[in-house]
Amino acid sequence: MLVLNRNKTKAFTLMEVMIVVAIVGILAAIAVPAYTEQIKKGKRNDAMQALLAASEAMERYKAANFSYDGAVLGNFFNTQVPVDGGAAYYTLSLEDLSATTYTIRAADTGSMEGDGDLTINQAGQKEYKGASGWPD
Repeated sequence: MLVLNRNKTKAFTLMEVMIVVAIVGILAAIAVPAYTEQIKKGKRNDAMQALLAASEAMERYKAANFSYDGAVLGNFFNTQVPVDGGAAYYTLSLEDLSATTYTIRAADTGSMEGDGDLTINQAGQKEYKGASGWPD
């Protein structure tokens, strides 16, 4: 009597592989946009912190000189975000400068291009994309 000993090969079928590829594709379609939005929020928060620091510097300048007039961008705060160097994604500028008023603008640039500008003035009024307040 002849006995055949068949070794069964263990492997994935094409259908199983396609199901895994589909699941990975669905997860990537959800995760990548969410990750990108979180990166933008982090960069926007960096800009808001830089604006607050610049506003504090302007108040210190006024306390020492009794006027905002004469304050020079770059002497009191960094002119880009990130403040520690690297590729800028916001640039800071001083606008509407007078003895009693100022506006500091964080203009979107680089990887944040098109996100919208952030501003703060001497009264602490904040704007984002021309609307009152900053995003959460």
